[in-house]
Amino acid sequence: DQSRRKLIPCFADFYRTVREIIPFDRQEELSILDLGAGTGLLTGMIAADFGNTRFMLMDISANMLAEAEKRLACFGNEFAYVVTDYSQAPSLGGPFDLIMSSLSIHHLDQMQKRELFAKVYTHLAPGGLFVNADQVLGETEEIERIYRKMWLSQVKANGATEAELQGALERMKEDRMSTLSWQLASLQDAGFRKVNCWYQHYSF
Repeated sequence: DQSRRKLIPCFADFYRTVREIIPFDRQEELSILDLGAGTGLLTGMIAADFGNTRFMLMDISANMLAEAEKRLACFGNEFAYVVTDYSQAPSLGGPFDLIMSSLSIHHLDQMQKRELFAKVYTHLAPGGLFVNADQVLGETEEIERIYRKMWLSQVKANGATEAELQGALERMKEDRMSTLSWQLASLQDAGFRKVNCWYQHYSF
């Protein structure tokens, strides 16, 4: 989590936008699913805003979710922790008022993304919302080169160590990023009606 603040040059705006676009009243009793929840970073931010909300955190790593449970112990919300590969799970549970994810879905290939978007749609309650804060592939090879060049420049300026940078580059070998235009179209194909990109900073 400490490295993430260095490796996401737009960290504050990136996560603030997620919090700002959630349209529900903060006193509502909501049900929220966090896909690829990791150490609970995003869930913690949303729990601070919505005190009456029940959360389900899904992640493939039991160790990550154990850290999330420690992080979220200070909140009065109800939390459920599910160790699973959400891309393979036949059901996500719910229905949920909000399904959200941050920096996780880009690990899926296009077929898996398309299947996940359809599954997310069917697990939302009426009036529900899906928010995916993630990375995208440049629409062209030239744009992608600019994205990568700017990211390297900015993370170095943020003080990322050589070890942090090399670790990030190694993890990025597992990325299966898709373009923004493809993802917006795929969300519409899945049934979502009001599809938009609310924030963009290069690839984020």
